[in-house]
Amino acid sequence: MIIPPGPLRVLVATKPVDFRKGMDGLAALVKEQLGTDPFSGEIYVFRAKRADRVK
Repeated sequence: MIIPPGPLRVLVATKPVDFRKGMDGLAALVKEQLGTDPFSGEIYVFRAKRADRVK
């Protein structure tokens, strides 16, 4: 179990994401679209097109 050291922010994407992307692709997406550091300790949640899976 990973327990973050401070307050936790969870950001959920409202638009579907191509789940063929790996962790590097999703990190690049966070950096390009949100302009934030994907390794800042925040949790980013992405959903599939059918909204039946999250990553």
